[in-house]
Amino acid sequence: MKTIKLAFALIIAALAMTSCVEDKVYEGPNTIEAVSITPDAPTSFEDVVVTAKVSGLLKVTKAVMSYSVDGDFVDEIEMAGDGKIFTATIPAQEDGTKVNYTVTITNEAGFTSTVEKDYTVGDKPSDYTKLVINEVYGAGADGEKYLELYNNGDDPIKLQGVVIRKDEADDVWVGEAGEVIMGHGYFCIVGAKNTPGEGGSGPNPRPMTKGLSAKKSVLFQVYDPNSTLVTKFERGEKLDGWGNQSLSENKQTWSRCPNGTGKFMIADKTLGTKNPDTGAEDPSVVQ
Repeated sequence: MKTIKLAFALIIAALAMTSCVEDKVYEGPNTIEAVSITPDAPTSFEDVVVTAKVSGLLKVTKAVMSYSVDGDFVDEIEMAGDGKIFTATIPAQEDGTKVNYTVTITNEAGFTSTVEKDYTVGDKPSDYTKLVINEVYGAGADGEKYLELYNNGDDPIKLQGVVIRKDEADDVWVGEAGEVIMGHGYFCIVGAKNTPGEGGSGPNPRPMTKGLSAKKSVLFQVYDPNSTLVTKFERGEKLDGWGNQSLSENKQTWSRCPNGTGKFMIADKTLGTKNPDTGAEDPSVVQ
């Protein structure tokens, strides 16, 4: 009987001790299940969004993304998120750049998890066959005159090395690094005789170095960086020299109608925007 009572007392004591011990909470690092980028094949025209998918029992108190460019550290960015999905953005980088990036998360117990990845920026070759002179305006003061280029393609066209030549002799504009026409976009060179005008597009737009007349013969030719002729605007005849043939003055523009693909017609100005579908015929323009 004493033995039974003793055993019962030991059981009661053990139960009491068990009730006083709290369940031990798991302490350890959370898991970064996946890290991805959007777009998955970045170009120099696109910012890159880094996304991290996280799992674990403990709350994430901090998530950061750091990155370097061609081996040089650039920045550390706090990632935004809801506890499971975190994102941060890497600004667009130059073509050919290698970007290394690291995602690090810290949970409420102080444990960290890290994933390192990289990507290389790669642009598609520019398709200069999609580049056209789209609109020409020669009336008004030199600062009001302009030549508009248009990209008929879906992908950007880099203008570095593109040459606009006037009257077969003078290179009146040469594209510089950073000057780009996005897909189905416009690039407006506003101003003539080195007189810049308002309304140009691209970084620090530069005017043409020579003039443009609304009532004389003229030839503009655009060459790609390999010196291949890709588009032109021709009005009148060369005779003994371009600019020597007097023609009726056009106070409007010569615009491709419809936009980007049609022949040049006389129309109202649409600088940097879509041309009308039709206009007035100009027999002096060589189509």
